[in-house]
Amino acid sequence: MLKKMSIKKIITSSIVLMIVFLIYLIPTPSDNKEKIQSNIEYVNVDVKTHTIYLLDNNNYISKTNIKVNTLETEELAKELIQAMIIEGKNSDQIPSGFQPVINSNTKINSISLYKDTLKIDLSKDFLNTSQEMEEKTLEALVYTLTSIQNVNYIILYLDGKILTQLPQSKINLPSTLNRQIGINKKYELTSTKNITSTTVFYVHKYNDNYFYTPITTVHNDQREKIEIIIDELSSSKTQNHLMSFLNSNTNLVDFKIQDKKMTVCFNENIFNDFDKKDILEEVLYTISLSIYDNYNVEEVIFEVNNQEIAKTTIKSLE
Repeated sequence: MLKKMSIKKIITSSIVLMIVFLIYLIPTPSDNKEKIQSNIEYVNVDVKTHTIYLLDNNNYISKTNIKVNTLETEELAKELIQAMIIEGKNSDQIPSGFQPVINSNTKINSISLYKDTLKIDLSKDFLNTSQEMEEKTLEALVYTLTSIQNVNYIILYLDGKILTQLPQSKINLPSTLNRQIGINKKYELTSTKNITSTTVFYVHKYNDNYFYTPITTVHNDQREKIEIIIDELSSSKTQNHLMSFLNSNTNLVDFKIQDKKMTVCFNENIFNDFDKKDILEEVLYTISLSIYDNYNVEEVIFEVNNQEIAKTTIKSLE
């Protein structure tokens, strides 16, 4: 009898110890809550980024992105300019393979927005640079600031005086600047008459990452610009260090513009995978960015055989 009772006590004690042990291992609701909160503290769900144009490793002004603290127009413009200043306040945000372009002594005197025009007053140090870089610096500034939503024009003051000429190259400038000044310009002129320009975005690769580089060609080609864009991107000839992923057999079948939307119709060679009817992101981006730079549209619709296969908006690409 005593033996049975002893065995029973041992079993009971073992069960109790096991229950206590399991309770100890299982975290309480408060423990779970603390762990969840601890994990949440390290996840930033509100990171803001914005387009900026900087000097890349191939000496082109190219498109990239940096982290910013605000998307409010005037403060955002200030942040972006500070990132563009050599050794500036926000230059640590610049990704690998890119360099700031604005002279390190440049000061921001004031920034103000009027309708769709951003007025920027910088110190004269802005153009204290080489003749090669003064035009690139201006292009980078104009393209960066006009990538801000609803900013279409820039008026640049240097210590209170509107910049109307580049001091070293003697290039005359309009008092109000926009992307019509071009970027990374090259010249293919056969005549001094009927001069026009077309900007095409290409791809460049750095450390397994792809970025986008605009090239403005000044020429006498009077064709519709979308035709020039597709011809350039589908050409077997590529720009120096730049690429295009558009199949050389891709043809522009038709296009139309209505209500600030451009519809571009292609043959099936635009597909990267015909069965999946898939278009490479790089193809969508190079065509769309080029269109937005040459046409006053806000949306691009891609079609094959009269069926919509993709769509981009200017906002989604900035």
